[in-house]
Amino acid sequence: MATFSASGTSLSPTKIEVQARQFTLTIDEPPNLGGEDHGANPVEYVLGALLGCLNVVIQMVAKEKGIEYRSLKLTAEGGLDPAKLMGQDVTTRPGFQEIRVQVELDTDADEQAVAELLSEAESRCPVSDNLANATPVRISAAARA
Repeated sequence: MATFSASGTSLSPTKIEVQARQFTLTIDEPPNLGGEDHGANPVEYVLGALLGCLNVVIQMVAKEKGIEYRSLKLTAEGGLDPAKLMGQDVTTRPGFQEIRVQVELDTDADEQAVAELLSEAESRCPVSDNLANATPVRISAAARA
């Protein structure tokens, strides 16, 4: 089993600097949510992570199936109700209600082959799996004196 990790240091109430391997990710909120817009916000990173994973898996599956293509473009969007996040309504989910991904694959492959490619890629994508299925998240505190 492969293990991945990230750690972050808070720089302000809306901004955190996250280290993942040798990479630094700046996560911030836009001004209308109290941030300074120094980076994508957390839910935008979720969308980006999904697109990054689908990019890898679509290309891997296309190669396995012998599907050639000229270009691949992916777009993701999702809507969420911020009421629970803001403490106004505890009955709604704070996360995305749905995530929609648009795949533009420039290929001569027929529609059925493309549909099968995308279905298999979605089923093999770890990020898609984490979003579609409940993954236990355990949050604990480390006290400092």
